[in-house]
Amino acid sequence: MKRIYTIKKKYIDLKLVLLLAGFYALFDLVLIAKTAYMEVFRMAKTESFFWTRFIVDNLLFDYIIVVSFMTLIAISTKRFLRKNYSWIKIISIHILFSLLIGIVIRLVVDIYYILMGKMSFADYDFERSIFRFMYVIDLNFLIYFAMVFIIYTYYYVEEVKKAEKRQGKLETQLVNTRMKMLSSQLQPHFLFNTLNSIAVLTDIDAGKAKDTIADLSDFLREILYDNDSNKIPLEKELRILEFYLNIIKVRFSDHLKIEKDIDESLLSKKVPALLLQPLLENSIKHGFDYNHTDLKIFVKIYAEENTLIIKVENNGAPVAAGHAVLLKRGMGLANINDRLANLYGTDYFFELRNKNDGLGVETIIKLPLEA
Repeated sequence: MKRIYTIKKKYIDLKLVLLLAGFYALFDLVLIAKTAYMEVFRMAKTESFFWTRFIVDNLLFDYIIVVSFMTLIAISTKRFLRKNYSWIKIISIHILFSLLIGIVIRLVVDIYYILMGKMSFADYDFERSIFRFMYVIDLNFLIYFAMVFIIYTYYYVEEVKKAEKRQGKLETQLVNTRMKMLSSQLQPHFLFNTLNSIAVLTDIDAGKAKDTIADLSDFLREILYDNDSNKIPLEKELRILEFYLNIIKVRFSDHLKIEKDIDESLLSKKVPALLLQPLLENSIKHGFDYNHTDLKIFVKIYAEENTLIIKVENNGAPVAAGHAVLLKRGMGLANINDRLANLYGTDYFFELRNKNDGLGVETIIKLPLEA
């Protein structure tokens, strides 16, 4: 039962089915009004007109068939959109279906009349049935594509709403990311340590002190004012990271070494904004311990086919829990995972784990390669 409900929820949209049913009900009401007008005002009646047969045997039966058929078309259309079929292929399929709907209606109605005894199989006239099909083929064509237009419009509006919702959520998360960075990195102890290092450097190396002040200023400017996009070029992301690392290196001095291996052909590719900095921060924060007082971090960014891969390794303290547990414990890692999920859906990979050789920890992110 649960499986059936999941399938219905995934492929059948009740609102869309009701919309299609309402549209065709409106069409039938117009047809009834037109038929009533013709019956009342036409000058000569050549045969008796039976309203019961017209409404029950024709309209009601036709209504059920058309709405059921178009529900299947709505399900198929959703699959077409998900599989990114070409428009030529989609239009060709719909033209075929627009002809098929008339054949289905004619066939089902004929079978119905035979089963109900209103017509014997011997009296069945295939040519007359084809004539009736051809008589309304243009009307069936127009009705079909009117309902297909409703289906595509409905799915388009739904996608626009989802995109707006995702965009709003991403913007909110980006703001939250900046605020969390300020609360976690620019807490009083962070600023105190940085300013204290600058104060010490003024007596030892005034030039380096000025450079550190500049790095701190540039870092604050980037994360507060110049980073309003959810995705930015890798080159800009690396520049923000460099400002942060320059500040951190002043604090840890020779105890921290950072090495990078960046494929320069990827510098123009888009990556999530403010992604690398929390990865490095997490590697530094948890890499140092009593047994690991010297830390070496290696950052590698490269591409494999259509995938951009970001790998951050250290030779520090191993993690004692799995990735899923770490996501629940760490706000920074959970925030990264949430942002990746909202940007790429399920089309990404993110994992923090101990290295196979047992000498440190590695974080791996795989993203679709975007221009």
